[in-house]
Amino acid sequence: MGLRIRAKEIGAQASRGISLLIAIFGLSLAGCATAPPQQFSPSRQFVFERDTFSFPNSLEKIRFYDSRGNWVVRKINPRPPYTLHCFVVSRSVLQFFEHATFAPELRKVDDETYFKLVRKVVDTDPRVMLPDDEKIVIPGYADLRSFSKAKEQVLKDACGGAWQSYLQRGHWRMVLPFSRTQERRVGHRLLDEVTHNQPAVVHLVRFPSLSINHAALIYGARKVGDNEIEFKTYDPNTPQLPATIHYHPNDGTFTMATNDYFPGGRIDLYQVYHGIFY
Repeated sequence: MGLRIRAKEIGAQASRGISLLIAIFGLSLAGCATAPPQQFSPSRQFVFERDTFSFPNSLEKIRFYDSRGNWVVRKINPRPPYTLHCFVVSRSVLQFFEHATFAPELRKVDDETYFKLVRKVVDTDPRVMLPDDEKIVIPGYADLRSFSKAKEQVLKDACGGAWQSYLQRGHWRMVLPFSRTQERRVGHRLLDEVTHNQPAVVHLVRFPSLSINHAALIYGARKVGDNEIEFKTYDPNTPQLPATIHYHPNDGTFTMATNDYFPGGRIDLYQVYHGIFY
């Protein structure tokens, strides 16, 4: 009798454990469609020429179509020193927009002080914007573009290592299927956020092929025709000019043109650095 009772207790505990795991999994899926509310709305628009880094996240390999139409991949030798930082760079640009203010009228400080200020910026939560009177002041420079041009190494050292791109907590999401209904929700939310001056970091992926596995920051949108929206994008690999991600609401798809790391075509996309699970 005692053994049967004990077996029932163990079975009940196991059932509760399974139920808890299912609930957690369900919440994790819901996390793709929900985000914590911003405490404060941005007081200004994101400007590419002002609010982005001047230096690139360099490529380890160059990719291109050859004369026969084959997609060719070649290593870059010697390997550039600053690679695999796309998530770090995209997240840091968002954090500077949300948490920092530049004061060119103030005296410039030494690199050690700038390093500490940058660390303070990137240690803040990218999901919640600081009010203007609490923003971290960067003295001596007018904007992030000029600051990163003058203090490139300080920013590279302070913003974080490439391991943070590998261990970004939302990577688990890319192994699950992407439905067109879900992608429509993502597109609708991105459109709403950038319309309200809130840039968004996104993970661009095709799994399991991994023809693309990249992070970028969407900061604006323009409607083109009845079934296309062009999302203005800061791509850490190409800081010279804005990139474009195309969204097709009727189809629930995102696409990108051919570039130095992607052969072009459909991509799956979801927002990161914004919710409990991402």
